[in-house]
Amino acid sequence: MPAASVSVSLVELRHLTFGYGERVVLDDVCLTVPRGKVTALMGASGGGKTTILRLIGGQNRAKSGEMLFDGEDVARMDQTRLYAARRRMGMLFQFGALFADLSVFENVAFPLREHTDLPEPLIRDIVLMKLNAVGLRGSRDMMPSEVSGGMARRVALARAIALDPELVMYDEPFSGLDPISLGTAARLIRQLNDSMGLTSIFVSHELEQTLAIADHVIILANGRVATQGTPEEVLRSTDPLVYQYVNAEIDGPVRFHYPGPAIEQDFGVGVGS
Repeated sequence: MPAASVSVSLVELRHLTFGYGERVVLDDVCLTVPRGKVTALMGASGGGKTTILRLIGGQNRAKSGEMLFDGEDVARMDQTRLYAARRRMGMLFQFGALFADLSVFENVAFPLREHTDLPEPLIRDIVLMKLNAVGLRGSRDMMPSEVSGGMARRVALARAIALDPELVMYDEPFSGLDPISLGTAARLIRQLNDSMGLTSIFVSHELEQTLAIADHVIILANGRVATQGTPEEVLRSTDPLVYQYVNAEIDGPVRFHYPGPAIEQDFGVGVGS
């Protein structure tokens, strides 16, 4: 039935095109983020992965096509409806983006104070529960400058889930982490998604951990979706671009050299002969 098919995906891009000025970043992109699943956005740098997160949150608006959140086009929302949609989303920014002058506790409490009228005793309990979920209840009184990079990322995750969102978006949650912190972050994404009934979408370049925790993988290339499916389906793909990406080949459809004038034109005829 149509209603059932709509409910399968929490986020859907339909023939969406977006660019900055004359540069097209996403070209007629169609993709789905299944409800209740962990979806990974992968692909070469500059391929539009973070742009998709910004489109979902309404910071960017598509030039054409539809950006659907729970069946409603984000680009057509007025300010009131957009803010209501954003309250159903949590965002973990790259490197955490904690407020430097607020303690760990106050960072996690911020969205609760900003978007609710809950009494302080209840806010305290919620903050401590969220910090406990990421293993950092004991860090409540520390300042961001006193925690490690991996801990800061977990504090930011506690803040992202403070309002019990339906969708949590992660922008490169594994970037710059040591192997222990990386494994911890990956496990938390999986555990929180399952225990809280979330839908999660994260941008990543870390192949091994990503394929280990994701239900659905989307690889972007040249402004389009090169492939999407389960990790197993992606690994079996015969698409040359997907093969280059998952096997870390230096050259292929994604070229090592950025397009430019012929080398003879810049350095003179006969270079290398």
